[in-house]
This record gives sequence, C-alpha cells and structure tokens, in this order.
Amino acid sequence: MKILIIQTAFIGDVILATPIIEKLNTFFPNSKIDFLLRAGNQGLLENHPFISKILIWNKQQNKHWNLIKILKSVRNERYDYVINLQRFISTGIITAFSKGKKTIGFDKNPLSILFTKSLKHKIDEEIHETRRNLSLISELTDNTVVKPKLYPSENDFKSIEKHQSQPYICIAPISIWFTKQFPAEQWIQLLNKIDNEVAVYLIGSANDVEKCDNIINNCQHNNVINLSGKLTFLQSAALLKKAKMNYVNDSAPIHMASAIDAPTTAVFCSTIPDFGFGPLATNSKIVETKEKLKCRPCGLHGLKKCPEGHFKCATTININEILA
Repeated sequence: MKILIIQTAFIGDVILATPIIEKLNTFFPNSKIDFLLRAGNQGLLENHPFISKILIWNKQQNKHWNLIKILKSVRNERYDYVINLQRFISTGIITAFSKGKKTIGFDKNPLSILFTKSLKHKIDEEIHETRRNLSLISELTDNTVVKPKLYPSENDFKSIEKHQSQPYICIAPISIWFTKQFPAEQWIQLLNKIDNEVAVYLIGSANDVEKCDNIINNCQHNNVINLSGKLTFLQSAALLKKAKMNYVNDSAPIHMASAIDAPTTAVFCSTIPDFGFGPLATNSKIVETKEKLKCRPCGLHGLKKCPEGHFKCATTININEILA
C-alpha cells in the first residue's frame, strides 16, 4: 500500500503530523509512506525509519509553478491513500487531483467536497491537535492516541556532546508572533534567578540571533550561550532531550520537546492550551497568567501586537512559578 501524508505548513505542524506516520506504520508495516512538506522543513524527518520518500514543495520561489511540478510527481505515484492535514486550497488541489484511490482531509479545506472523505476540524473542543490529526485515519486504524516522534541520529547526539559537560537548561525565547512571545525583559528576570553553575543555551533560528544576543547582554547570568542558527532541527532536539528543563513559548519548540519526550515548561501568553497545542512530554508543565482577562485569548495564532496595548497576559505571569 502506498500512502502520502501532506503537511506543508510550519515546523510545529510537521511535528504534530508525525503521530500519523507512527500509527500507519504500526497497522501497515509493509506500506510505503511518503511525506509532502514545504522546503526548509525536510530536516525534521531526516533519519525517519518509516518514511520512504520526502516530497518538497518550494513555496518561496515560483510557488505556483512548483505546485504544478509537485502535483505531477504526486499523480505519477498513484497513491492508495492521500491524507491531507492542511486546510488551504493549494493542498486541496494536490489532494483532489492526486489520482489517489482514496483522499482524506478536513472539511475546512475549500476543495474538501472533492475528497473521498472529509472530517470536521474544531479548535474549540479542548482536543489536542495530534488527536484531531489522527481522526483522519481512525477508520484505517483505531481511536488510540499516539504522540509525536522525531529521530535524531547518533551523529546528532554526538554533535551536541560538547555542550553537555555541565548541567544545562534550554530556552527558546523567540516567536514570530509578538503576543505568543514571553517578553525579553522577563526572560532576563528568569535568567537572573538561575544559578550560574547551570549553563543556559538559547536556541532558535538564524533570524533569532540578534534578539537572543540582546537577552544575553542584558542579563546577569554569566553562563548563557546563544546557539540560535547553529544547530539543525534534529541537533536541537538532541540538545533538548538531555536538558534539565526546556523553557518555551507556545511555538514549535513545544512540539519538538514533545517529540523526544524532553522536560518542558511552556509559557502561554495570548493563546491558551485549550486550543490543543500544549506540551505532551511526560515531564511537562504549563505556566500562564492567573488574572482573568476578558481579552484572552485574542487569537488562535497570536498577533503582531497586543490589541489592548497592555499585554497583561504576559506581563502578569509569575517568574517564580516558571522557575518552580
């Protein structure tokens, strides 16, 4: 059996799609499972033992021409099942015209009427996104829940050994959404309360280097190292795995930590865990404001600025509760 999974959104979305890979392999161990994602995210699935082929759609250059090329590649494969996790028309085109024997996706996709089967996708039911994704294959498998999983290689773990000569924690302080990001001055307050004997690694993308440097330059902790842009996805995952604790915003590092069962403290500002994107690691905790704010949540994905101008969902979070 040949199966294609489609998730061309962002890093966290790809990670939250991995339970489908795990479960399909459990029920159909001899199947060929391919995965279609956006260019730049393919490193997440390197070394994955259950993926036969990764299809890459470059959405940054010649987006529509590359969409046609990807569709042609998909049609040539004649998949038995095409499973689309996204709710946008571009992936709906790939799914509907894939020549797959059976096509499955969410009803919010504009072309879901052309799918063999479409299911409801509701954010407001306090169901984790992994469970929503797994609902797409419940008739093929069952209703049991499977956690996300990434597969750092032995070389990935070896590459970060130089950072493990002393106890350490990781902080992923940056988010592309302002209202999802715990403010820099509060990360600095947190760092000032951490023992200098504990190393702190700031992680993120190359775009986060300057902001992480600013945090380091303004804190009193003398053992903070900026690793933003210096690690691959799976090297970052390996580093999180061995940390005493990982402090993250409501963003992709939550799901990366979940996928390797690394200790996690997730700070939620404008968004809420009930949306279904909270941590799944065995040792995981959620910290959020204790104030009852009528304006929270102000959006599903976060906003570029606080609509009320006060950002109390972040500034009223207790630093000591995060440390605890």
